[in-house]
Amino acid sequence: MAQAKTVGLPPSDSPAAPAGNPWLTLLAVCLGVIMVMLDGTVMGIAAPVMGAELGATLQDMQWVTNGYLLALAVFLITAGKLGDLFGHKRVFLIGVAGFAISSLAIALSSGVTMLIVFRVLQGLFGALLQPAALALLRGAFPKEKLGQAMGAWGAIIGLSSAAGPILGGLLVENVSWQSVFYINVPVGIIALIMGIVIIKEKRTSILGKVDWLGVVLLSGMMFSLVWMIIKAPEWGWGDAMTLGWLAATVVLGAGFVWWQSKAREPLIPLSLFKNRSISIGTFLMMMVAFAMFGAMFFLGFFFQGVHGLTPLDAGLRMLPMSAGMIVASPLAAVLLGKLGPKITMAAGLLVTAVAMFLMSQLTVDASFLATGLPFLLLAFGLSPVFVGATEIIVGNAPMELAGAAGGLQQSAMQVGGALGTAILGAVMSSTIATKLPEYLGPQVTQALPPGALEGLEKAAAFGTVPPQATVNQPAEAVNLLTSAVHNSFMDGMHTAFIVSTVVMVITAGLALLVKSGRKIEDAPVHIG
Repeated sequence: MAQAKTVGLPPSDSPAAPAGNPWLTLLAVCLGVIMVMLDGTVMGIAAPVMGAELGATLQDMQWVTNGYLLALAVFLITAGKLGDLFGHKRVFLIGVAGFAISSLAIALSSGVTMLIVFRVLQGLFGALLQPAALALLRGAFPKEKLGQAMGAWGAIIGLSSAAGPILGGLLVENVSWQSVFYINVPVGIIALIMGIVIIKEKRTSILGKVDWLGVVLLSGMMFSLVWMIIKAPEWGWGDAMTLGWLAATVVLGAGFVWWQSKAREPLIPLSLFKNRSISIGTFLMMMVAFAMFGAMFFLGFFFQGVHGLTPLDAGLRMLPMSAGMIVASPLAAVLLGKLGPKITMAAGLLVTAVAMFLMSQLTVDASFLATGLPFLLLAFGLSPVFVGATEIIVGNAPMELAGAAGGLQQSAMQVGGALGTAILGAVMSSTIATKLPEYLGPQVTQALPPGALEGLEKAAAFGTVPPQATVNQPAEAVNLLTSAVHNSFMDGMHTAFIVSTVVMVITAGLALLVKSGRKIEDAPVHIG
């Protein structure tokens, strides 16, 4: 907030710090955030089964992911401000309870619409959790032990991310996709009880009000943009509906920028973007999330639909990236300290580009090594960017806006993920619509009953053949349909990974334009 006060970490001899037992506080807040991390990594495993059981389209499943990401992206900065207004402990506990309840509602959903609505709600409560947890953690530890706490925090988050695909595979394969969300209920209850008993908070100031008009304008702009990208392949890129939603995106975006320049306590202070490094760092965070979330969205469908793996085996295939992050993140911090952000981040983006290119070469029967190598490269390519972009954005911000810069960094990652899922999903849908008739051949395509080709295209987006298309069909016809669906899916996935490769190479060039930020002491504990 341009005019808002900030709350620095008080000195260790101050009566306001630390509050409560720091290591027990770490355990309590980590339990809450682990729910969010697990949900983020198990969705790739659960999505194919969810889509099949609920009769969802690719666009539906995109919104199951994008609704969650957009809710996180738009509400993160506001959530940090709510913590300043009402206390981070209170906001954290509300987030834990809400996340667990919305997870239960998702598990009980009987249709795609309900699923999307509750995923959005889950994202809103997840946004309450993350900045509040970090603020409580930073307030509980004296300055000299904060580095140890952040290291432990990173390790716990990394381990939960690594466990996500395996746990998700076990639950989906042996219980149901609903169990992936049911498990959040007991974890949430334990985190809630521990939070109430253990977390102690001494608030040091009360800030102003929330920029609700900014929240509405930003939310409307992002919804219009993502909705347009998802629906454009169906409507046509030159269709009046597509252009109308594009116009709405531009108008709402312009309105948001105008209002942020006028508001007394803006949601995102525009003065931050006067610094070139902050602007580039924000873009870097968006683009790396664009490639990661967008490309990873399809891999669950590839492993289970095309490759024919069980959910557990699919989870094991993703393990090299999740496990690699545990090693890559601290290594990235060391390299950033020795080499600086330009070289380290540019190198990381190029490694990510190599990983994306290798994924564009995957075959239908790809081995564990063929998928494991690019996954491992992704871990070591993405980590320097995530760590470095955070240092650049927050480190180059003025002291009074360092909290807002932290919220901006987190929001940029979620926005980039939503756009990546939407744009690469549109690329994939368009490729499948073009390639599927070619693989089927003109005779088969013309012989299909009305609506059958469209049904095949929707199923091909998941890498599967609809069961009704194989009823009473000879083996030769079934093999042709299966081959056409799998090959068109692979073409779409390859195109999406090539787009991601190009984006990463271009972004690597931009990384060379940034400069190191300051090492901020007594950083503000609030976001936004």
